[in-house]
Amino acid sequence: MAELATFGGGCFWGTEAAFKKVPGVVETKVGYMGGAMEQPNYDDVLIDQTGHVEVVEVKFDSAKVSYGQLLELFWLIHDPTQGNRQGNDVGSQYRSVIFTHSDEQRAMAEASKQALEQSKKYDRPITTTIEPAGRFWRAEEYHQNYLDTNPGGYCHVNLGQVDQFITDQVKQ
Repeated sequence: MAELATFGGGCFWGTEAAFKKVPGVVETKVGYMGGAMEQPNYDDVLIDQTGHVEVVEVKFDSAKVSYGQLLELFWLIHDPTQGNRQGNDVGSQYRSVIFTHSDEQRAMAEASKQALEQSKKYDRPITTTIEPAGRFWRAEEYHQNYLDTNPGGYCHVNLGQVDQFITDQVKQ
């Protein structure tokens, strides 16, 4: 059965590229969520005035990959302590957020965040928020699958680390 998950972990190009690698992910789309403006576009969101976050919407087959595994990958691919930034990208549009689509997802996201906090992996507080999913606004077509068509494009995600995660966690 296909389910949706939505994550904001910095620039959506690298976040999408990471989730696309996961067996069981059926489809990804990049876009904007969490703001007040109707039909935002990249230029609107880029100036950090709309309240939207760059996100990836992940459609996944829960028989092949669990939401819990997607959460683990989310925590792996970005620094959840950086607040309104990831790598070279600065602004609230790059904040760390998990948008949940059900009470079960919310509970799992909260538990995974708490486990990460208790692990003491980071010496700074985790700033990731967990919020109910709102309206998803699909980004312009040139942003979809961006790193596939622009392999030298900027990416804050270590995609080699993603490959290792898949080998260790998902393909078992």
